[in-house]
Amino acid sequence: ARQYYAQPQNAFWRIMGALVGAGPELAYRQRLARFKRASLALWDVLAAAERTGSLDASIVRESAIVNDFAGLFERHRCIELICFNGRTAEELYRRRVLPRLSMRFASIALHALPSTSPAHAGMPYAAKLERWALLLEHAAPRVSA
Repeated sequence: ARQYYAQPQNAFWRIMGALVGAGPELAYRQRLARFKRASLALWDVLAAAERTGSLDASIVRESAIVNDFAGLFERHRCIELICFNGRTAEELYRRRVLPRLSMRFASIALHALPSTSPAHAGMPYAAKLERWALLLEHAAPRVSA
């Protein structure tokens, strides 16, 4: 679908709807606009990788190509927190990105959040929402439509 979290059972956009008004009932472009107005950004740790299926556990680690975080941080110097949607993203960032960053960018705070994937069914939606509410401490005040 060429959209972040397009799988309908993934709770990401439901959570974003509850937190910043960027819920799945909106068209994708509108969700992204609301996300941006909240001073939040969304980006994959990996630019590309081989995997069979959709599970992060299936990523062939040798094939992983990380995104240019140093360039991102140079362009957007106000970034103060990086949150990860699950442990795999955090692990990839810590192993493949962090060692390459200058001290200035390596010191940006990191926080792993529970995966919104339906494969992470061990944690109920309400508990995920409570943990993801951390974003509100860093988001711009919510604006209505």
